[in-house]
Amino acid sequence: MPIIKPFMASRKFSATIGDGTGTGATFAIPATSFTDDTGAAATAFPGSFAYYVLYINAQIQTADTSTLTTTTITIPDGDTLDPGTPIVVEVVIN
Repeated sequence: MPIIKPFMASRKFSATIGDGTGTGATFAIPATSFTDDTGAAATAFPGSFAYYVLYINAQIQTADTSTLTTTTITIPDGDTLDPGTPIVVEVVIN
C-alpha cells in the first residue's frame, strides 16, 4: 500500500497566451512569464506535484491539452488563440 502524504496545497500562476512562443505542437509559455499567487514573478513551476489544472479564459481544460515541466507549459496550437487570452495554471502539491 502506498504512503499517502497528509499535506495538500496549491500554487496558482497566471499569464496570457501572448507570453508564449512557438507554433503548433511546440507552442509553450515559460514559467518565468507567469506571476504567482502573491503577484511576484515566477521563477519555475513546482518540480513535484500531485496534479495540475490548466484554465484558458477561465475554462478548465482536459488533461490532453497541455504538458507541464518546471520551466514551461506546452499548449499545442495555443498560438491560434488571441494573445490577450488569460492563462491560469493551478498546481496541487503534496
